[in-house]
Amino acid sequence: MTVSTEVLERPELKDADTGPEMFHYVRKEKIAESAVMGTYVVALCGETFPVTKAAKPGSPVCPKCKEIYDSYRE
Repeated sequence: MTVSTEVLERPELKDADTGPEMFHYVRKEKIAESAVMGTYVVALCGETFPVTKAAKPGSPVCPKCKEIYDSYRE
């Protein structure tokens, strides 16, 4: 039996500290496509991401998205 003293590198698996989870405003017709196909959506603030969960009433909203959305409604 041979014993190896080789060191194996293991990548650090650490969640990014992004603070509290915020939801973004995206085009309604892109939400289902992203959730099913895994495609990325572009939020009003410019952030891109795949849709992984639905926002519930009262969820925190990205301040930049909210500001842009509110400016459209005026």
